[in-house]
Amino acid sequence: MIFYKVIISCYLLGMRAIITRHYKTLINAADEILGWGDSPRDSGWQADLEYISARLRKHRIKFDAVYSSDLERARQTAMFHARLLGIHLIHDTAALNEVNYGKLYKKKKKWVAEHYPQYKTDPDFVYPEGESFRQMQQRSVNYLSSLAESHPLQTVLIVAHAGVIRGLISHFLGLDYAENLKHKISHRYIGDFLFRGKTCVHYNELGKPSGFVSGGVVKVPFSCPAAEMSSVSSEARSAPEFPTQPVVGL
Repeated sequence: MIFYKVIISCYLLGMRAIITRHYKTLINAADEILGWGDSPRDSGWQADLEYISARLRKHRIKFDAVYSSDLERARQTAMFHARLLGIHLIHDTAALNEVNYGKLYKKKKKWVAEHYPQYKTDPDFVYPEGESFRQMQQRSVNYLSSLAESHPLQTVLIVAHAGVIRGLISHFLGLDYAENLKHKISHRYIGDFLFRGKTCVHYNELGKPSGFVSGGVVKVPFSCPAAEMSSVSSEARSAPEFPTQPVVGL
């Protein structure tokens, strides 16, 4: 009982972020690099989104706002959920974009792993004409931390990408980033992050388990370590800011 009272009191103090992944695309299905590019929807995309929607209804989660990356697959997914939730405006931002793979767009992942051994092994490797996983993690962590600090008492839905989600889980759960770059994040993943100020204090999963859970890295529900114990470097505090653009008329 004491544990649940602590969780309830945290809910009353901080922001709750429900984070899910965009719909599956043809490039995802072909096991190719997508990054900042985009792709048409794959068959079965709607079944995945309806699964997410059903899980949210089951947990009776009431949302105050919907956020997404500004890549089309995330924006369209966010609009799908927003309509069902009766929310008429979403906020999109490049801070939540997938890692920029630059010149590797549409390359087979197997080819990339053969020609770039740093792929999903070195979070600091900068992809040709792109960025590193660490840079992506820093901008997305900064954005979510700032959102949590400025929106206490709110519950928000965030639609992002597999790479972003791995980075957020690694940071807020205090896990080594390099060791956790390859965990699978399903299109039916639902992460439940509870914040007190900028600090994530509790994590759970409400959909198909991530590789972090199915691989035994963490058990949920999970009590997060203090922010100063997290794996992101202090450089994250000076990462560039990204404006949030409202999308109306849903």
